[in-house]
Amino acid sequence: MGLLSNRVERASLKPGDHIYSWRTAYIYAHHGIYVGDDKVVHFTRRGQEVGTGTVLDVLLVSSGPSRSHVPCATCTPPEEGHGVVSSCLECFLAGGILYRFEYAVSPALFLAKARGGTCTLAVSDAAADVVHRAKYLLDNGFGCYNVFKNNCEDFAIYCKTGLLVLDQSTMGQSGQAVSIIGGPLAAVLSTPLRLVTTNVYGMAATAIGVYCASRYAADIGMRKDVVKVPVEDLTRRLETGLLQVVEPTLPALPSPTS
Repeated sequence: MGLLSNRVERASLKPGDHIYSWRTAYIYAHHGIYVGDDKVVHFTRRGQEVGTGTVLDVLLVSSGPSRSHVPCATCTPPEEGHGVVSSCLECFLAGGILYRFEYAVSPALFLAKARGGTCTLAVSDAAADVVHRAKYLLDNGFGCYNVFKNNCEDFAIYCKTGLLVLDQSTMGQSGQAVSIIGGPLAAVLSTPLRLVTTNVYGMAATAIGVYCASRYAADIGMRKDVVKVPVEDLTRRLETGLLQVVEPTLPALPSPTS
């Protein structure tokens, strides 16, 4: 654990740890909660690690790990319409390297880690609370998967902190999603500043500054639109429709005759 890497050894894992593993070419990382006994509870899109319901899935799925067609006796398959699953650590890592997500980091360390989805300013709750939330959601679900608003990192961060973004018209807790949006946003927002500086290095520094500011402001530890939600209340809200997450869909294509 440190500035350059959050890589850890398996022997150092403790129940309640938020862990993750990067997939092919570091396109995305899959997150979960280690609950002990070599088991990880994590959130999927109906058993698929990541997905958007759009043509982007071709790239994302190709970046994911190859899976054996023989079911693992330790892992539990996802239920119908229920994306929270329990896997053995071996299957969760799928040949990848083990990393531990850091909580309560300093602002300096947070900004030094340029790639989102590795740490947060927020403080973790006690390990027993984290494991309770993960196991409760394994039985009751975490709503509909949405790559930008309700993904595996959102699930793990909620289990660790109990914090939830209730305004579902905004971005979720995921640092990876913020990085995906923040990069292009930084480029767009810094474009008008070319009138102030035409130096390519100055423009690059401005874009980096905007990107870092957007990551910092969007972190779950800094946001003002989050509340502490007991896990039992969360599932009740999902069941009664008081809290909804809509899976992204492609717009309808015009008919050939139109």
